[in-house]
Amino acid sequence: MSEPKSNERMEKIVSLCKRRGFIFQSSEIYGGINGFWDYGPLGAELKRNVKDYWWRSMTQRRDDVVGLEATIIMHPKIWEASGHTSTFSDPMVDCLLTKKRFRADQVDPQDGIIYFFTGGRDAATGKESPESYSVLLAAGKNPESARKVARQFYAARGVENAELQGERTEAVQGSTRYNPENGSLLTEPRPFNLMFKTYVGPVESEDNVAYLRPETAQAIFAQFSNVLAVARQKIPFGICQIGKAFRNEINPRNFIFRSREFEQMELEFFIKPDDAAAKSVNAGEPGTEPTWGWEQWHKYWVEERVKWYESIGLGRDVLDFHWQAKEELAHYARATVDILYKFPFGTQELEGIAARGNFDLSQHQKFSGKSMEYFDEETKSRFIPHVIEPSAGVDRLILALLCNAFNEEEVTDEKGNKETRVVLKFHPRIAPVKVGIFPLLKNKPELVKKALQVRDLLRDSMTVYYDDTGAIGRRYRRQDEAGTPYGVTIDFDTLGETPSLADTVTLRDRDTMKQERMAIADLLPFLLGKIR
Repeated sequence: MSEPKSNERMEKIVSLCKRRGFIFQSSEIYGGINGFWDYGPLGAELKRNVKDYWWRSMTQRRDDVVGLEATIIMHPKIWEASGHTSTFSDPMVDCLLTKKRFRADQVDPQDGIIYFFTGGRDAATGKESPESYSVLLAAGKNPESARKVARQFYAARGVENAELQGERTEAVQGSTRYNPENGSLLTEPRPFNLMFKTYVGPVESEDNVAYLRPETAQAIFAQFSNVLAVARQKIPFGICQIGKAFRNEINPRNFIFRSREFEQMELEFFIKPDDAAAKSVNAGEPGTEPTWGWEQWHKYWVEERVKWYESIGLGRDVLDFHWQAKEELAHYARATVDILYKFPFGTQELEGIAARGNFDLSQHQKFSGKSMEYFDEETKSRFIPHVIEPSAGVDRLILALLCNAFNEEEVTDEKGNKETRVVLKFHPRIAPVKVGIFPLLKNKPELVKKALQVRDLLRDSMTVYYDDTGAIGRRYRRQDEAGTPYGVTIDFDTLGETPSLADTVTLRDRDTMKQERMAIADLLPFLLGKIR
């Protein structure tokens, strides 16, 4: 069956997320709130599985990374030191007609004819508006459409039934000064700080201003000395965190890809400056890990992160990479690589791996007056560590996993009829539900009893779903849509109708739909081997 078109595919994924309980619009019963999303039963399991696996990969399976969980609201001077209060902004423009707000760098270039108006006079009262205004129409469109938009503009300023003055035209190509939705002129770009402001304490004064954190990294830098003192680590080592962050996006878009509330999985991996690494006396052979400079550590973490994505089903064939050019880099960064995923709406960033130098720790040392230096016993020198930062967005990763897993297949049902099977082919280790448990018939107490025993055998080790409603084929289809990789059916052979098959079950594979008999005693070790 041919793949649906990009926008059609995205619409189907969004619909499935609502229908099966992956993702809901926040506050939906009140009309929703733009840029905020809630995770339903399946979505919450999927998201938890991804975060738990990332955490295990970063901390439990490594000796050189420890964890942190910091508060969402921190001292406002942290954001002064990091530069967020002064530079963390996007260029914003407003439509002069509708007041709708856009990011200036996301307005699509347009070709067409600009209609200029020097003002409008009310035909009945003679009232005149001195404001000039212009409208962009695609070439060949009726000029009356531009006049209609202009009359709406002047009517909003008290000039009804405007007799427009001074109309002239100009052909343009690639203009970003007009609203692509209605052709209305936009305001000049101006900076818009993306941090959510709040107040700590009972008095709403400038002295009590605080911010919801726009990223999780700064807490790690601010707590660097404390973690170093208690974690018994030596550089190179890392501190990781998973947590909520908030950005007052001008134009949230593409479902959960860009939201105002989101989660990040970040690692700050602290390394020696190149000159200190080169002096390591216990380094072994030149070029081995103790002598690595920032470039080698940066490439190492890029490859580590790609291998992690492969381990949850996002292979290199669906990923892309963008090595930022010098003019794209943040002022403190030596290099940044963006790991991209090929979404239906375009190839977009999943994670950035940045070589940040020692900018952050240096800034916090300067603003707090507290030393962020590290004493290296090996080289008998002091230095402020440099850092490599892999930073991933949880929510956009969830969206990538949903897009990657979504499949529509034409299959034949048990009656020989053709039907479309919707299936989410999640990797078993991150699938929301690992196995569905199905008694063949719900009106046979002996089958139900055995099925419940199998459920109880597995549920302490993984998420299972028990379903005894409807034909067995329909139950399979429901779990296919949920992305459940395995189905276990308890039938009369399980009960010993065929003596050689007693205490065996039918194990169905989601992707191939093949079924095999397996002893109940072998189920748990088999499934654990697939989901870990």
